[in-house]
Amino acid sequence: REWNINDAYIKNSKGEKIVDFKKSNLHVLNYSVPIHTKLSLQELLPHLHSLPEQPTVIPYRTSYYKENWGFCMTHNQLINLQDDEYEVVIDSTLENGSLTYAEFFIQGESNDEVLFSCYTCHPSMCNDNLSGVVLLTEIAKCIKNIKNNYSIRFIFVPETIGAITWIHQNETNISKIKHGLVATCLGDSGKFTYKKSRQGDAEIDKTVINILENSKMEFKTVDFFPWGSDERQLCSPGFDLPIGSLMRSMYGTEDFPEYHTSNDNLEFINKEALRESFEKYMEIIESINKNYSEKYMKQSKGENKNKIKSEMYLNLFPKCGPQLGKREVYRNIGGQNNSIETRKNEFAIFWVLNLSDGQNSISDIIQRSGFEESIIRRAIKILIEKGLLKKIL
Repeated sequence: REWNINDAYIKNSKGEKIVDFKKSNLHVLNYSVPIHTKLSLQELLPHLHSLPEQPTVIPYRTSYYKENWGFCMTHNQLINLQDDEYEVVIDSTLENGSLTYAEFFIQGESNDEVLFSCYTCHPSMCNDNLSGVVLLTEIAKCIKNIKNNYSIRFIFVPETIGAITWIHQNETNISKIKHGLVATCLGDSGKFTYKKSRQGDAEIDKTVINILENSKMEFKTVDFFPWGSDERQLCSPGFDLPIGSLMRSMYGTEDFPEYHTSNDNLEFINKEALRESFEKYMEIIESINKNYSEKYMKQSKGENKNKIKSEMYLNLFPKCGPQLGKREVYRNIGGQNNSIETRKNEFAIFWVLNLSDGQNSISDIIQRSGFEESIIRRAIKILIEKGLLKKIL
């Protein structure tokens, strides 16, 4: 449902606001249901979120698919809360509404398309992902009046559910997309990181890596993995689009401790780094246009045909990611750090869903994911029990 919020705060018994949404919209667990009550400290604590390892920052937390409420604060503030009675107010609404996204299309010489995607759903997060929104907006302004061999499409969507909505509404034209990038985390000072498409050797992969190599700048590449941003939906096995993601410091890694915290702010953004990111994307567009050809080689699947067909499974919902929260397969509060074991089990589920396309055996999934067979088999068992997977060989 559509969520709107007017105000939120926690007051102590003296009437002092100790947490105030109007000072930082990160203070509220996003999608919190409305509440107005008085609670003791012990009753309030389960609804408070902080980062003990980063005691001076406010975390960004969400609960999109399970009704909940909560507040986020610095850990220093949390541990100094007094034993008191607190007034808790969240003035919000959850009602049937609509999903809003933006789209900008530049017709080229061909109807074949390059897709650039970014997400708009991270309040107060500057690198993740105001940087992507700004960068794609500037690129669109720069190229809208020049000749392009490809048609170029820009989409600005709420992450995950927005990408799924866009794909659903445009599925009949999805085959026109020949290249694409998800633009995220492009304004920090870290080195460039390129996450390859699911295909791994698509023209977009070769183009981006070649440009980065020729730049003489330090960079790194990572193979596709089936979580992250909207490449997860665009590269889901039902579509397998040639779409990668060029960023700087990767989300969720030690290179980016500011990720999903109040430290991902305007002070964190480096103007020169954002300019470099813009230039790299423009080089990619220029290179793809130069390499344009009306004739496309069909991808050979001979390698898969020659495989020994060992145990194999099929994802029953291959078009984008199935909703795992409501099936009690995935945690309900987004953004929080779980144990390594929990994360491994979740990632194994993503791998199994993404590679169970009728071409990859269980051995292929184990090899590509790097996970132990026991973890992969546990994921398979869960997905079969939930009606998301079936054995085909």
